[in-house]
Order: sequence, then structure tokens, then C-alpha cells
Amino acid sequence: MVHPDPPSPRAWWKSATVYQIYPSSFFDSNGDGIGDLNGIHAKLDYLKDLGVDILWLSPIYRSPQADMGYDISDYRDIDPRYGTLGDWDRLLQAIHKRGMKLMCVYLSTPLTMDLVVNHTSDEHEWFLQSRSAKENPKRDWYFWRPAKLVNGKQFPPNNWKSVFQGSAWDLDENTGEYYLHLYVSKQPDLNWENPVVRDAVWDIMRFWINRGCDGFRMDVINIISKTQGLPDAPVVDDSQYYQPASVHFANGPRVHEYIKEMHAKVLSHYDLITVGETPFTHDASALAEYVLPQNKELNMVFNFALMDIDSPDYSPLVRKAWTLAELKDVVRRWQQYKRDEGYWNAVFIENHDHARSVSRFGNDSNEWRAISAKMLCILEVTQTGTLYVYQGQELGLKNFPRTWGIEEYKDVASLNYYDLIKAQRQNAQGKEDVDMSDLLDNFQQKARDHARTPMQWNNCPNGGFTTGTPWMRVNDDYAKWNAAAQAGDPDSVHTFWKHAIEVRKQHDVLIYGSFELRLPDHEQVFAYTRSLGDSRAVVVLNFDVNTVEIDLAGLEDLGSYRLILGNYGTDREDSGGKLILRGYEGRVYIK
Repeated sequence: MVHPDPPSPRAWWKSATVYQIYPSSFFDSNGDGIGDLNGIHAKLDYLKDLGVDILWLSPIYRSPQADMGYDISDYRDIDPRYGTLGDWDRLLQAIHKRGMKLMCVYLSTPLTMDLVVNHTSDEHEWFLQSRSAKENPKRDWYFWRPAKLVNGKQFPPNNWKSVFQGSAWDLDENTGEYYLHLYVSKQPDLNWENPVVRDAVWDIMRFWINRGCDGFRMDVINIISKTQGLPDAPVVDDSQYYQPASVHFANGPRVHEYIKEMHAKVLSHYDLITVGETPFTHDASALAEYVLPQNKELNMVFNFALMDIDSPDYSPLVRKAWTLAELKDVVRRWQQYKRDEGYWNAVFIENHDHARSVSRFGNDSNEWRAISAKMLCILEVTQTGTLYVYQGQELGLKNFPRTWGIEEYKDVASLNYYDLIKAQRQNAQGKEDVDMSDLLDNFQQKARDHARTPMQWNNCPNGGFTTGTPWMRVNDDYAKWNAAAQAGDPDSVHTFWKHAIEVRKQHDVLIYGSFELRLPDHEQVFAYTRSLGDSRAVVVLNFDVNTVEIDLAGLEDLGSYRLILGNYGTDREDSGGKLILRGYEGRVYIK
């Protein structure tokens, strides 16, 4: 039966399942220790069988790899470590042959790719020309400023702090001026106020669309507009000179003007999927501006409120305790937010910038790892929004162990923060040998590195990821926790994910239905209902190891409902007006 439509029109990308691939760590086809495009090609049947509709590739453009490919030196070519444009074309053809799409990073499509256009590499030809002379025509493609003089001493143009620590400015000795880089020094920021820069970005987008890309994931798209004049950031930490400056670059004064122009000149001419990355922003009204259909900007954005509930304000690499009440509030707020106006969510709980969800929000002990990973799967597949799955999430992959030392961490954010804290402690204690164990404790919980360990395909050396030496160590548990072992196991996390995706696609109420939080004050159970026309679903999730009993009088009369999905199976009956949930049990009922 076709149920009445929700407030906003349905679309192919709304009911899709997107699978994010981190190419370096997915599958190595040539034994050099680095994943590549031909490796992705080799695993397409695995992805199709899982139920994936869209592939999103993290950056594969030519790059010096100062920040794992987010420093692009040529937007129109593939980095040799991943292959060639010919390999990309063959991959795309194979993806489309299987009825899937490709999304790209910088801008992404089903194949979707990453569109990374807030900044380039300092080795990009644009920047090489820009830094060559003050008179160069591309000088104002980037932000250049003279030094600030204070009491005869030279300082950077303002006090902005880089996201990866230190000043957001680097001095170019050749011209004697500083250039702006909100991330590492090899990632100079593009000046979007220059219309020629914007036209160059539109041309890049058309290049990949014409080559067959189906959409874009837009990297840090909300920081492309900076406050006019680049004033000093307010001092929030008087112990240091450089201050967090997102107030002057996140959701800046012209950002919506730029994205509306992108939509008018490029996006509106194609049927694409678009999703923006919007860091530094939890304010609902600010995020809605990018998404509401009448604004003609993007399909959706990644909202990081859920991903930040276990981080203190001062660092995402430090863990703080979170509560189920916080998690409930985030999910409820965004599931209900401006639904009648067409706001659309991107539903995710893992990506390349965050540690593994079963280690953060579930329980990755031997006893509870699989069952809690399945419970988190239920949480995702029963929310309105486009569903995003990160590589290895469907296997219940977890963080690597605390026994690994700092030498195993590869991410620039982890290493820079470690060096910063170490230097501070050395200065304070007046010695070289300082205790860093507490920081490694936090890293074991929160570092981005955990999402970047190679995929675990089988129980062969290095998890079958490569026949060579992997660029990053494979998690020690690959002999048991791997795709080959799980594919044939009816009780595995992988099998559960495959079935859960099928269930989601069979029931529009799980994709388009309204959301109502139930049992809001329960400290152990997250319960909610979904409604669409005459279809109704009830979801109950136990976020604890202890068995819990729920009085159905406070939830729902389940007598007319069918249990269609459960991580302990679907053949268990409850009676007597009570619902008993075992440790980390999740259930979905429907009528």
C-alpha cells in the first residue's frame, strides 16, 4: 500500500544508503600497502550485496598528502597512489552497471566524491602562481596580508588559531606577506570573494559531473566566507596568543550567497545528491539555511551534534562522559526539526573523522560488541534521513587497543595535539621525559585514526587488505573480525546490517515518517514511534548491559504490531503488559 507522502517530496537520494569509502584503507590491489581505485572495483559485488546504493569516496585527487588528500594539488587528476583517470572511468562504469551511483569528495556524486574547495594544496598551480609575486593575477585567489606590528615586533595579521594548532597564518619569505590557512600550513584558504575563484570551482564541478559523477560531499563548506577585514578573534583563553576564530569564518556573511550561486550555475542543472560538511555549528537555524528547499542550496548537511556529545569544548581528542538523555535530545531535536518545511537529515554515527561507534556509543567488550553494534544499527536505520554507513561499520569494527603507542597514530590532528601537549608539559616540568599516558588514554577513545585502520577482509596477514606492508597497522582482531567470516554467519553484524537495510527499504515509515519520543525520562531505554499515513512503527533500544522491564502502558499497546527487526531475533513474545529488553537489545515493531 502506498501511504500518503510526507510534507516534503520523496527523492531517490532520500531513501538511498550511502557507503563511505576511505580509499587508502579500503583494499589494495597492487601490493604497495595503500588502497586504490582498482581495489574498490574488486569489492563492488560485496557492496552491492550489502544493499548500498551510493558510494562516497574520500579525496582521490592528486595531492602531496599533507592531510590525507584534503590538500589537493590538481582537481582534474587522480593521485597515482590510487590509480589513474582511466581507472576512475572503469570504476564508475562498473558502479553504474550494478545500479549504484558514485558521490565524490570536494563535491560528491552516487559515485559521489569529496569536493574540497575551502582550500587547496600549497603545491597547486593556483597557489604557486599566487605566491610568486604580489603582482601576479592569481594573488587575490588566496588571502595575503602584511605582518601586524606591535611595539616594533612582527606578528601574524591576526590572532586566529589554526584548527590543527598554532597560528592560522604562515609567512612567505619571497613576498614578505602571510597567507591564511585554517588547517595545516600546506592548505592555504581560497578567497571566495573573488568571482573568478568561484567560476573556477564551478568548472571543476562540471568536469566531474560530465565525467559521470552523481553528486558531491562538500568539505567544510560552511567556512568558505570569512568576516570582512579578518579581525582578531575574541580572547577566550588568555593563556595563549592564538584564539579559536570560528566566529569569523563559520557560516560567514556571504556563505549562502556563494552556495545559492553554486546551485543556480551548477547544481540546478543536474539531478545530484549534495551533502555539506558544516563544522563548528550546532545551531539548528544556522544549519537549516543550507537545507530548506526554498533556499535552493544543498540537499542536506552533516550535523555533528551527536558526534560531539562525548567531547569537551576544547578538544575533540579528549573524551568526556555522555548521557542517554543527551543522545535522545539530539536525535529527537533533529528528527522533528522543521519537518513541515522540508528539512532533511543526513543520518550517520561514523565517518573518517571520528572513532568507531561501537567503542563510543556501544560496548566493544567481547561479550557485548556484536549485540551493541547491531543495536546501534537499529538506531540508524530507523531515523528519517539519508542513511550513511562508514566502511567497516557493517562489521562492527572497533577502536584499536590502548597498547598501541603514539608511533601507530598517523593523523595530523592527533600528532599535532600530542606534540603541543608534550611541549607544554616539558616546559612546565623542565624535563624531556614527561608522562603522556593520559593523552593516549583519550586518543584510544577519540582519535580519528581508529576510523582509518585498513578494512579487515579475511584472516590472512594484514586482514587481506594488502599483500605488502600496510600504510597503517591493521587492528589486531582481524583474524576473527573480518568480512569473510561474517558474510556466511547468520548471526554476524554484517548479516544483520544487510537485513536491516532491506527492512528499512521495505517500510517507508522508517524513512519518511514523523518522529515522537517516548519514555523521555528513562535512563536506560531510548524509545520512539514513527508514523506515516496508516503505518506506524515502535522502536525500543536498551543502552545498557542490564536487562530492563518496560510497562507497555507507558509506551504502546503492541498487540497489533509485528516484530520485524531485533538484534536477538524476531521470534520472542512478550506478554502481561510488560516488555523485557535484554542487554543492548533493540527491537522494531510495525503495523
